[in-house]
Amino acid sequence: MKRVSQVLAANIKKWGVQHVFGIPGKSISPLMLDLDSEEVEFVLTRHESGAGFAAGGYALANRTMGVAIGTSGPGGTNLLTAAGQAKAYHVPTLIITGQPSALDSGKAMGQDSSLFGTDLVKMFEPVTLFSARVDRADLLPLYLKHAVERAVTGIRGPVHLCIPFDILTAQIEPFELDLPKHIPQAVSPNAAEAIPLLNEAKRPVLFLGKGVLSSQAYKEVRVLAEHWNIPVITTPGGKGAFPTRHPLCLGNFGLGGTKQAEAYLKSGVDLMIVVGSKLSDMTLSGFTPDMMPEKVIHFDYELTFIGKAIPVPTCAILGDAKANLRQLIELAGAQGRHYEAAASLELVTEPANPSAGSGVLSAVEAVKALRASLPADAILFGDDGSHTFYAIRHYDIYEPGTFIFDDVFGAMGHAIGYAIGAQAARPDLKMVCLTGDGCAMMHGTEIATAVNHRIPTLFVILNNGRLDMVDKGMSYNTGRSIGAIYEKPLDATQFARSLGADGICCRTTDDIREAVSAALKSSMPTVIEIIVDPLEIPPILSRLLSLD
Repeated sequence: MKRVSQVLAANIKKWGVQHVFGIPGKSISPLMLDLDSEEVEFVLTRHESGAGFAAGGYALANRTMGVAIGTSGPGGTNLLTAAGQAKAYHVPTLIITGQPSALDSGKAMGQDSSLFGTDLVKMFEPVTLFSARVDRADLLPLYLKHAVERAVTGIRGPVHLCIPFDILTAQIEPFELDLPKHIPQAVSPNAAEAIPLLNEAKRPVLFLGKGVLSSQAYKEVRVLAEHWNIPVITTPGGKGAFPTRHPLCLGNFGLGGTKQAEAYLKSGVDLMIVVGSKLSDMTLSGFTPDMMPEKVIHFDYELTFIGKAIPVPTCAILGDAKANLRQLIELAGAQGRHYEAAASLELVTEPANPSAGSGVLSAVEAVKALRASLPADAILFGDDGSHTFYAIRHYDIYEPGTFIFDDVFGAMGHAIGYAIGAQAARPDLKMVCLTGDGCAMMHGTEIATAVNHRIPTLFVILNNGRLDMVDKGMSYNTGRSIGAIYEKPLDATQFARSLGADGICCRTTDDIREAVSAALKSSMPTVIEIIVDPLEIPPILSRLLSLD
């Protein structure tokens, strides 16, 4: 017989999980001690949200399970945002929260997580695929099996188990649970219906979303585009799904979109092939009636949003995007072609930078200098704000899968934790977090997590002293901005140094190149603060705010 906490820790170790992220507390202390005995590194984060973000990044980079733990009550509620973000990314994350002893349920208890207090099981239900309380030790084998199966098979995502202190310390017969292999959803029976539509199309467009990255369908979308000679547009979340210097690439549409993508959609599209996108308001920001295609083929894992945002005749192909695209390619005998790389999109028709000659560095030039300085295979996690929309328009993708951004849930500061978790999972690659001063003031203390665990993540903070996306959007739509400018801006360089990281302040493109070069040689996390023009207009103004 062994303690529940021992059996749980042994299974986490068996799954190949080497890092577990969290904040300690009495109710989960048995599990932390047993994880240490199993030589699973407990990564002490600075906030439970940061723990959940890091676990999500770990799962995303390692294509395995991420694990985050938090104590009862507020320790659990702090993980809710991270669960919502993991659900948006479809990353398998096991979130374990504690609770005071089950035997005392119904009594007044501090940080009670039962139905008499802060009912964590109910709170986690909308933001996870499975949420349950383990009220008896003998329930652990089945509940854990249910949780991991939901997390890693089919539509992947976060799951939650709440385990009271006396259950964690109870004795059970040891068991081993294999982590199920990811089983994609069944291949759609109607994939062949897309072939005549593709063959007959005179002016098609391929519209790639985040689902391409989730299913890693990079090769398949490239063959699809090249065989039928289809121009490619990516959504904000789909940035990174297709090389930007491929001759068929028109860049992004929506927030951060390019002039090429806009012009092509206005030229009369007869068939839009959507792969892995819900077609959210960020994706279709700036979409006008004259861009409406005649028909749509929509590859997605489920039906909920298909045919809603673009109400035209639609061929829905449900299931795993990679599996369905592969079937389509085989049925059609489609083959890719060799193309020489084209010039960068922003060198073709992008308008002049409005900040030129202002005496301060523009965010556009900062992003270009960053791209020129990083390795081709560096993986960039874009945080939520103007900084990433500059990158969506101007950051070249050389290798698919090297740009990660969420255009659905969009938790500010999440990319900081995601980049840390990803770096812990894949020390062989350079993980880069592109964030802003607003995001850094929400979750920037997680930089100390990277320092303490010697995780050499590179953090790039574009600093203009404001919540830029809010400030510019509000000003553009209403004529004034309220509550979006910091009276005392963040000194990100000093902040980074106070946390033990290398902090470098940049004001020129030469500064950026030198700072990135130094960071790539360092074994410690580095924060590169780039002071950018506070008056520069980001590519986000197609998203309108109506007060009618």
